[in-house]
Amino acid sequence: MNSNRGAVVALSGGVGGARFADGLGGVLSGDRLTVVVNTGDDFEHWGLWISPDLDTVMYTLSGEANPALGWGVRDDTGNAMEMMEKLGGETWFTLGDRDLAVHLRRTAALKSGESLSAVTRSMSRALGVECEVLPMTEAPRPTRIELRDGTRMEFQEWFVGARAQPEVSRVVFEGADEVSPEVSSAIEAAEIVLITPSNPYLSIDPILSLNGVRDLLAQKLVVAVSPIVGGKAVKGPLGAMIPALTGKPASARAVAEHYGNLIDGIVLEVGDGGAGFDIPVWETNTVMRSGDDRRRLAEETLIFAESLR
Repeated sequence: MNSNRGAVVALSGGVGGARFADGLGGVLSGDRLTVVVNTGDDFEHWGLWISPDLDTVMYTLSGEANPALGWGVRDDTGNAMEMMEKLGGETWFTLGDRDLAVHLRRTAALKSGESLSAVTRSMSRALGVECEVLPMTEAPRPTRIELRDGTRMEFQEWFVGARAQPEVSRVVFEGADEVSPEVSSAIEAAEIVLITPSNPYLSIDPILSLNGVRDLLAQKLVVAVSPIVGGKAVKGPLGAMIPALTGKPASARAVAEHYGNLIDGIVLEVGDGGAGFDIPVWETNTVMRSGDDRRRLAEETLIFAESLR
C-alpha cells in the first residue's frame, strides 16, 4: 500500500465498479480514497429504501459480497423471500435475510432524518470499510429507461423485472440534480479522479448529470477504465446498449468517445487499443477474476494516471 499518494476519487456503480474500488482499497490507505456511488437505481420496495449500488460497493469493500454473484451478501439465506412468496407478496427483486437488515437500518435512519451519506458511513464503518463511501446525492434521482415507442420504465423494472431486454432509446434522469456537498468537496480535494469499469450510461452518467460535477471534473486529471473487453461487456447490458444508443459497435473506443474530453486517458484490455484514440491509452488485462487482479489493475491505473500529470 502506497501511503505517499494523494487523494483519489473513484466514480462507481455496479459489480465492476465495486470490484475496482476494492482493488483501489488494497493499494491506497483509507484516508486517501473516496468512492462516489451512483444512486440512480435506488428505489422503494417492501416499504424499504433500497440502494443497490451503494450496497454492492459496501459489501465488496467489506468482504461481505457474494463472490459468485458480485452482489448480495455472502452465505445469505432466503427465508424472508420464501415467506413473502407464500403470502402472495412481490418477489421479483431478491432480498436476502442479512441483506434485509441493511435496508431496514437505512430506511429507519432516513425516516428519522438522517442523511443517506450519514447512514451509509455508519453502516460502512460497522462492516469494517476504511475508505469513504459516498452516495452521489442525498435526494432521490431516479434513472428511467425510455424505449423505442417512447414509453418509460422504472430502472429496476427494466433491469431486473424485464432482465434488461427491451431495447433502450434513451436514458433519462429525474428528480433533483443537486450533488452531495461531500462529493463536491471530495472531488475538489482529489489529485486524481478515476472512472471505474462501470456502465457509462447507467452508473456513471447519473453522477455526471448532477449540477456542477462536470465543471469540477474539468479541473481534474480524469482516467477511465473500459468496461468493454473484446467488443463485449464483462457484465450487464452495456454490450447491447452501445449499438442501440449510438449505432456503433460496442468497443473501448465507443466508451472513450462517450466520455469525450472529460477524460485524459483510458485503461483498456490488451488488443482493444490501436489507432483512433485522441487520448493516451494503457493496455493491460482488465478482467478482475481475483483479489490480486483487482489490486494489480488498480495499481496499474494509478501508475498510468500519475504518468499523465
